Amino acid sequence: MKAVLLCGGIGKRMFPITEDKLLLNFLGKPLLRYQIEKMKEAGLNDLVVVANPQNVASIEGIVNEVAGIRTRFVVQEKALGIANALETAERFLKGEVVIVNPNDIFETSALTGLLGSSRRATAAAYLVGYQVKDYFPGGYLVTNKRNELKRIVEKPPRGEEPSNLVNILLHLHTEAVDLMKYVGKAQTSRDDVYECALDLMVAEGHKIKIVPYRDFWKAIKYPWHIFGAARYFLDRCEPRISPSAQISSKAVVEGRVIIEDNVRVLENAVIRGPAYIGAKSIIGNGALIRDYSHIGRNCVVGYCTEVKGSYIGDGCWFHSSYVGDSIIDDNCSLAAGTVLANFRFDEKNIKVNVGGESIDTGLDKFGAIMGSDSKTGINASIMPGVRIGPGSSVGSHVCLMKDLPPDKMVLMEPRYRVLDRSVTLGDNKKADLMKKLEKL
Repeated sequence: MKAVLLCGGIGKRMFPITEDKLLLNFLGKPLLRYQIEKMKEAGLNDLVVVANPQNVASIEGIVNEVAGIRTRFVVQEKALGIANALETAERFLKGEVVIVNPNDIFETSALTGLLGSSRRATAAAYLVGYQVKDYFPGGYLVTNKRNELKRIVEKPPRGEEPSNLVNILLHLHTEAVDLMKYVGKAQTSRDDVYECALDLMVAEGHKIKIVPYRDFWKAIKYPWHIFGAARYFLDRCEPRISPSAQISSKAVVEGRVIIEDNVRVLENAVIRGPAYIGAKSIIGNGALIRDYSHIGRNCVVGYCTEVKGSYIGDGCWFHSSYVGDSIIDDNCSLAAGTVLANFRFDEKNIKVNVGGESIDTGLDKFGAIMGSDSKTGINASIMPGVRIGPGSSVGSHVCLMKDLPPDKMVLMEPRYRVLDRSVTLGDNKKADLMKKLEKL
């Protein structure tokens, strides 16, 4: 049985995070590596990877590190959806196939449950379904009393969901050739050819069974979903400190903390887990790392910086800053006094502008989203939910309240005035104050 990994898509809703979601690192490994290891654990060793021209080299490097699997690569030249990805890989698809979206985080039980169901019954396909309590921007499954698919409703408007059963893209088809016939027959003007093909199969009498799944599942659709992914991995890790790490005897490290090779933790720094510190990073004097913070490789969390509940990429430098519940991509720099605010005065949920739409994150604590190679000047302030595009700079003393596009710089207008000094300071006042201080 072959497993098809759909790695050719582009996460348009993730901006200003431009890294492919499946290449995001958690505890020192890319997400895709975890997914491949889960498939191998479930007995899926024959893989077909559908990549795109930009990520194929990175994916090949990841796959080559996993022993005991057979992998073939195809390149989807344009991100034209699931059906086009399958058509790109069609020459490798015969018999039973499992289709996997590696951007979702799930337990191995999702795969073993899918495989087990296909062995116990006779249907044309098996789809994993997950019950949700809140709105999810994806496909919803409508089923009959026998738990068989009636139709898929792709991305319904909020409040118009036809069920509470979400379609997780873990699908098993018993005959790939039949699936591809329906992909060729499906007619739609939207990016849902694959889903329409499944509806068409049902309409022509094919049985598609829904496999319920109740363990952990997290889809990364928007940048703030990275928090849930980091929390998942941190909650399941074993604490460890590399023998090559240098930790001052005056530092505090407590809770579930992973400190990788050649990390330095200086005097009076405090790391309270769950937390992750990537290789060769430096945690400076008086720094505080806490509450599910995930810090990448080669970072410098400088003097008196506090990082709370944030996901930090590689090569980032901070000095005397506050980083609250924020997502910061690679090679960003925060100058002294920078504050990434994470809480509204009215204590309401924080909304983020995505594609011209204001999206409720569901979070009342959420800071900034900074694209790679961006930076701030001294005493800059970033308001909750603000996005800073890659390669952009926020100047000194700026209070940024709106999104900043890529490769831009925002500066304060010069408003200084130079006047003659007309105030005289008396020595008696200073002497009186000094006497009071001496008596304390």
